[in-house]
Amino acid sequence: MSPKLYPYIFTIVFVVMCATAFRSVEKNPRVTRYASITGLKAEKVAYYKNLHAEAWPAVLRKIKACHIRNYSIFLKEVDGKFFLFSYFEYVGRDFKLDMQKMADDPETQRWWKETDPCQLPLPDAQEKGEIWSAMDEVFHVD
Repeated sequence: MSPKLYPYIFTIVFVVMCATAFRSVEKNPRVTRYASITGLKAEKVAYYKNLHAEAWPAVLRKIKACHIRNYSIFLKEVDGKFFLFSYFEYVGRDFKLDMQKMADDPETQRWWKETDPCQLPLPDAQEKGEIWSAMDEVFHVD
């Protein structure tokens, strides 16, 4: 093979490697699962459900823009007390930065002004000035 072809071969190999690497990232993004829990005021259950039944489009767009997918919130009553369980998958590269982008978003801030007063933080979250308590994953299977 002629040494004159080396730059062309290198360029082709480089392009193929980059394309393959990008495709594998798209097909198998790095996923980090997050789950959390908080209380819900009994008198706010219906309002909270209605609010989420018609979630604001701008808030939904921001969630996706911040690399969150498969986001769910579940409700459970235990001994007359209501609890919310949240689950989502993060597929971005900088969770802290994406969460800051979400927190800085005016429409998301307006949404939280509606949802936060409905919730009753558990003691560990309340001590940190937070609403949701993080949960540890103990089992997962795909």
